[in-house]
Amino acid sequence: MTSDLLAPLDLAFWNIESAAHPMHLGALGVFAAHSPTAGAHAADLLASRAAAVPGLRMRIRDVWQPFTFAPLAFGGATREPDPDFDPLAHVRLHAPTADFHADAGRLMQRPLERDRPPWEAHVLPGEDGVSFAVLFKFHHALADGLRALTLAASLLDPMDLPAARARPEPPSRGVLPDVRKLPGLVKGALSDVGRALDIGASVAVSGLGVRSSAALTADATGTRRTAGVVVDLDDVHRVRKSVGGTVNDVLIAVVAGALRRWLDERGDGSEGVAPRALIPVSRRRPRTAHPQGNRLSGYVIRLPVHDPDPLGRLGTVRAAMDRNKDAGPQRGAGAVALLADHLPPLAHRLGGPLVGQAARLWFDILVTSVPLPSLGLRLGGHPVTAVFPFAPLARGQSLAVAVSTYRGGVHYGLVADAAAVPDLDRLAAALREEVAALLTACGS
Repeated sequence: MTSDLLAPLDLAFWNIESAAHPMHLGALGVFAAHSPTAGAHAADLLASRAAAVPGLRMRIRDVWQPFTFAPLAFGGATREPDPDFDPLAHVRLHAPTADFHADAGRLMQRPLERDRPPWEAHVLPGEDGVSFAVLFKFHHALADGLRALTLAASLLDPMDLPAARARPEPPSRGVLPDVRKLPGLVKGALSDVGRALDIGASVAVSGLGVRSSAALTADATGTRRTAGVVVDLDDVHRVRKSVGGTVNDVLIAVVAGALRRWLDERGDGSEGVAPRALIPVSRRRPRTAHPQGNRLSGYVIRLPVHDPDPLGRLGTVRAAMDRNKDAGPQRGAGAVALLADHLPPLAHRLGGPLVGQAARLWFDILVTSVPLPSLGLRLGGHPVTAVFPFAPLARGQSLAVAVSTYRGGVHYGLVADAAAVPDLDRLAAALREEVAALLTACGS
């Protein structure tokens, strides 16, 4: 494998990271164990398989040599093979635990080491002897959700998948434009200016008249807590069939209702609360997109936490998502990530800390969906019984929600600042209660 310049959005994730705000994705897979030694065997398998996965050998190195690379790359970073790659430095076996999420929270708060391939796999044997868990961590500059899934799946047992057609390798990312394309580039630049102004205006308007909660936007302490809950996908489909919309509309509305229950129970109150939720949207073209670069936009909607009616909340979410889809992911407040494509690497380097601090001006909570295969996942023959995706916490946010559907269940993974949200388990329980409330409201 050869060196490859980081895509602009990858570079942005690399530069906005801080000790209190590590920019890694996570996923906690829980496995049914056949024996008390299953965890140790799983760790051995992960380490041996990692050695054969080229994408896991890639480290990220800063570019400061203007004469080695083209001038436009100065201040950027490359993804390149690590000649000293050692899988044993990335796969770690821990002592048996009675609480997978407690350990996962502590591990999620630790930044990945930036001088070697930025990923880790932590194996957590269960004290019960009949289960173990694996926490995967991938830096967002190394992989987006889909790419992280691909890398993690390469370490699990092979799945019987249809043979994929061979695809040509995408061309290397150049650092200087092709002169034959300059007229089109100029026209595109003018269009980009208009888009940037539109996005900026949308961000400003989205912040008007918003009441969020201190629990969602508290100052960060750098600590982390995780929680997870599984709800029946059939129940979600029953709600969707009863009121219309999409499964994603229902899943987002469940978050809004759970936040209302949680805020009221803890005494913060939900009256007038309508936090801005960022809903990431993938811009990948499956057969043509570069396999490693982040290609993201997003929608921003106000979660109707203040509305006491479950069906009213769902209707509001559905209407907001329909408006976003009609406008498309290229404009609006959620499309801020697109602006990363039009900044030189040095601007990312110098402006990264400022961009990270500005996140709270953009949105209050992240609600993201992470795709998983419908086929059963296994490691050493041990089946996955649950998998909880975790998103990174931006500066100014205390809570992030990630959702995956797997084997008939909807798996919500919650990450929070441990000091700001010590009762995260209660919020996880409220998600299940909100699904029940929607079913009752639908007469199911």
